[in-house]
Amino acid sequence: MGFIDYFAIFILVVLIVCAIAVFVALGMAPGHFAKRRNHPWAEAVEVAGWVTLICGFVLWPLALIWAFVDAPAPAQRTPGP
Repeated sequence: MGFIDYFAIFILVVLIVCAIAVFVALGMAPGHFAKRRNHPWAEAVEVAGWVTLICGFVLWPLALIWAFVDAPAPAQRTPGP
């Protein structure tokens, strides 16, 4: 094997490592944003980010949007007389 063969294998390994790093970064992104914004359902957003990324990328943007949408605060009950 010559230099070009080793270089091609090196480039292939680098590309595979980069692809895995991008996959992990995309999976972590919705949960990271939700936790940073103190989202009330941050763990659910994190799970949704991973599940939708693993099962099909189509719904992953919805998990990312959910990370930025704050849920309404529960209604405060006023004490009666």
